Amino acid sequence: MLYLSRFVFPDWDDDYQFRLDLKRTCYNSIYPFFVLSERGLTELKFAPVTVLYGGNGSGKTTALNVIAEALSLSRNAPYNRSDFFGDYVGLCSFSLSATIPEQSAIVTSDDVFEYMLNVRSLSDDIDREQQELLGEWVRRKYGHMQMRSLDDYDALKDTLNARRKTQSAYVRSRIRKNPREQSNGESAFFYFTSRLQEPGLYLLDEPENSLSAVRQIELRDFLENAARFFGCQFVIATHSPFLLSMRGAKVYDLDAAPAAVKRWTQLPDIRAAHEFFEAHRDEFRSPDKK
Repeated sequence: MLYLSRFVFPDWDDDYQFRLDLKRTCYNSIYPFFVLSERGLTELKFAPVTVLYGGNGSGKTTALNVIAEALSLSRNAPYNRSDFFGDYVGLCSFSLSATIPEQSAIVTSDDVFEYMLNVRSLSDDIDREQQELLGEWVRRKYGHMQMRSLDDYDALKDTLNARRKTQSAYVRSRIRKNPREQSNGESAFFYFTSRLQEPGLYLLDEPENSLSAVRQIELRDFLENAARFFGCQFVIATHSPFLLSMRGAKVYDLDAAPAAVKRWTQLPDIRAAHEFFEAHRDEFRSPDKK
């Protein structure tokens, strides 16, 4: 699905003119001006899956934040919004192929990290709840219970339940599932599968963080299916070779001068990884040899 078809950023001349028009000249930075124009990135033309590739400082996160601000997309985590961010966004323009669904959003690694912290906090609460239930089982199992009115009915049921079950069975029947039983990678993957609702336009900033290689492949498959069958469009900033390999993805190399569309197999990091594994091919064919 294609909602956002084109986005135009200010070019270097626009950025320079803005700096000339400033009444004050004491600013150390007028971010995000010049971040993208100095890399020759003035326009993005989108596919159902568009990937922004580049090293730290290449501007891929800045591009996502500018697009999200211009489109008024939902976001949770704060971001580096300077005093000039609104001025910069005001110089941008975009074209739509369809109305952007209401639940569309930008999702960052900070969102995932905050979710994982909340999971840990919930796990601590469940640990405390478990200790309370262990004590409750002892009191109900061996304490004296006499029903004096209908108000005691629920307490009587709990007492009989405790006396019929072992301590562990009683606790398991009454406690919430502990998310600590999931790894960080499982929690992060669950966040994406629950957060990304169909249909929608989603900007994803380095979603591979906290995910193992296996989980990154699962996320790639999930995103591919969401784009192909469930009315989603993705713009992804990533280093992950697994996400770069998504079928039909349009890849912008922001490390190139100027930024350019390339096949994912042409990217320097991917080429370096390929050459490394090619050099060790025999070790993969005979993994038991040392």
